[in-house]
Amino acid sequence: MPQVEAKAHDGEVVKLHEVAEKGWLLVYFYPKAATPGCTKQACSLRDADEQLKELGVRVFGVSRDTMKQQKAFAEAQKLSFKLIADVDGEVVDAFGVPRMAGLGFPSRQAYLFKDGKLVWRDLKASTAKQAQDVLEAIRESGP
Repeated sequence: MPQVEAKAHDGEVVKLHEVAEKGWLLVYFYPKAATPGCTKQACSLRDADEQLKELGVRVFGVSRDTMKQQKAFAEAQKLSFKLIADVDGEVVDAFGVPRMAGLGFPSRQAYLFKDGKLVWRDLKASTAKQAQDVLEAIRESGP
């Protein structure tokens, strides 16, 4: 787990390595807030909120959007999880997420941690099926 911290859309400073120490943590990356694919991905996780919370999964979305853009996106989609405003790309770089050529946007990827250890990653993360893929990965990982 990279030793990285960043501001969430609500202004809270999040130390992802500390959040990851106990239980499940999903960190997913998306290119741009409020775009069609990114909205489907976020809404997939939002719609599975109850299932994810029952399993104790904490979710953080990361893009290079500003706090203002992330906040507007979270509010418009009624997201129950935090979005990281990684304007300088520090979190993207710490995770080694490639950027789209010429645009600087992070590729769509997802990383699932259990007690601080990476147990699953999706280097071509789905949009509409993101939550389904995460829940399946948790089932396959066992207790």
